[in-house]
Amino acid sequence: MRLFWHRRDLRLRDNRGLAAAAAEGAVVPVFVRDPDLLDRVGDRQRAFFLRGVRRLREAYRDRGGDLLVREGAPSEVLPELAEELGADAVGYNEHYRPERRERRDRVEAACADAGVETASETDLVLVDPARLDERYPNHGRFRDAWEKVPKEPPAPAPDAADLASVDGADPGSVPDEPAVDIDLPAAGYRAARERYDAFLDDGIGSYRETRDDLAAAVAEPTLAVSRMSPYLAAGMIGVREVWADASERHDAATGDERDDVWKYLDELTWREGNYHLLYYSPDLPSANYESIPNPIEWRDDPETFDAWTRGETGYPLVDAGMRQLRAEGYIHNRPRQVVASFLTKHLLVDWRKGRRHFAERLIDHDPASNAGSWQWIASTGTDSVDVRIFDPVAQMDKYDDGAAFVKQYVPELRDVDPSKAVEWPTLPAAERERLAPGYPDPIVDRNAGYERAQRTFERALGKR
Repeated sequence: MRLFWHRRDLRLRDNRGLAAAAAEGAVVPVFVRDPDLLDRVGDRQRAFFLRGVRRLREAYRDRGGDLLVREGAPSEVLPELAEELGADAVGYNEHYRPERRERRDRVEAACADAGVETASETDLVLVDPARLDERYPNHGRFRDAWEKVPKEPPAPAPDAADLASVDGADPGSVPDEPAVDIDLPAAGYRAARERYDAFLDDGIGSYRETRDDLAAAVAEPTLAVSRMSPYLAAGMIGVREVWADASERHDAATGDERDDVWKYLDELTWREGNYHLLYYSPDLPSANYESIPNPIEWRDDPETFDAWTRGETGYPLVDAGMRQLRAEGYIHNRPRQVVASFLTKHLLVDWRKGRRHFAERLIDHDPASNAGSWQWIASTGTDSVDVRIFDPVAQMDKYDDGAAFVKQYVPELRDVDPSKAVEWPTLPAAERERLAPGYPDPIVDRNAGYERAQRTFERALGKR
């Protein structure tokens, strides 16, 4: 008998560690609530995750098994449970966040002392980062190397016969969810699969055109983009399953549709690239990835940071993105980039403050993608451009010129002509007051903020 330790992998299908454990004999699945780790997660994501644990337990019970739930340090719980049930091994999937690596090491040491074997699998990503070189100058070079590594197919779910009887064992209780201030999406593998099936049927074939179309994001939010990120972040669906189904669609498509599906597959490589960065640089969430010759002169301005978090910067697309975060625990990728650039460049606020705010508020927070993306935007990570600055006015003109997205989340501007909403930060103050007296003036001048950021980063890079 083996225990399988569920971590951030709340599913039966395409769970490589679970499949490997089942191949060795009867399995008892276990979830350990470790307060030292789980309580660090924002309330929204923790509530969504715990709902996923409940759906996971239901899936096991549908197969005649059960998910045992315990609370405490896994290094204490797992050896004790193995002794109680007569299990001789513990299986699990690898994770790359430093805290999770440390917890894994403690489990392995405690199990070794107890005479219990441990075995792990690469499950979180398509390609084990250890199979690739440590550094690449940009994402394109990483992708070139990554594409050459064969991808494993989805792992099968265990059959009822693979699950050991746990009659007489206390099943334990799934912890209560924290109260949250938003409506959460449906949790669990079934919900993830239903959303993905709908996207495969009606969204992926036009993904290249709709992925940055913010009017489409309002009209069809889970078809213009897949919005699978909360499910991948919580492990409610496996990345091999997502990759395999999209690849099948790509192989069957022709012409423009084939290019659209390829673009979706290409976006998944960014997730892989960020985990590669985290694997080799465990301090990615807290330290600049690139070595920068001089300190970046970040500004410590709590008032502007608070205005950014509230979505009250006077830049409509920035505010719409931040208000979507507040209302839904999610930001569409295009405004997600714009709000991050605005904070780190126009406001010159340290990217780590933005990363922490996202970690607290996002349902789809992923430690690698969040840190890697913030560093890319902040010009401290891997990028082919030395100083990347998004112009929030030009971005709205290009991707939301009809102001559909902005008006969805910034009600103060719903009666304003779209062209005026686009140019809002550059309009005369008197005109802004006449058009929307309840909406704030810009907290930084568009051109002055851009030029200040350019000078600041050029000094940091030793170019001034």
